[in-house]
Amino acid sequence: MHELSIIHSILEAVEAELHQHGGQRKVEAIDLEIGALAGVEINTLEFLWPAAVEQTVLDSARLNIVQIPGLARCSDCTSTFELAHYFDPCPKCGSHLLEIQQGEDLRIRSLTLVEKPWSDELPLPPINPN
Repeated sequence: MHELSIIHSILEAVEAELHQHGGQRKVEAIDLEIGALAGVEINTLEFLWPAAVEQTVLDSARLNIVQIPGLARCSDCTSTFELAHYFDPCPKCGSHLLEIQQGEDLRIRSLTLVEKPWSDELPLPPINPN
């Protein structure tokens, strides 16, 4: 179950990004692009996400996942087609000599950051009756 280590890597990348912004923001949403050939079980990642990000900077962030289809080009007939699995043959000529064009990556597409409310950063000053 490497999806848990993937979540931890995502968390480290987000923390580094927040550090560049001075740490004064929180993550409202995170958008991921996951290729169909990336070897990631999206259902497992979504199942593990809430527990893995609990009490982290991603605790209240909305998770959005876009799956990118696998795309290959046949080296024999130059046909371009969607590829569901690495070892699928070219549907046009049956060749297995393929160049993967897309679908192998997992990347953070975007983060929606918002300023932290003051109540999260500093306690309210005492009220001076004078």
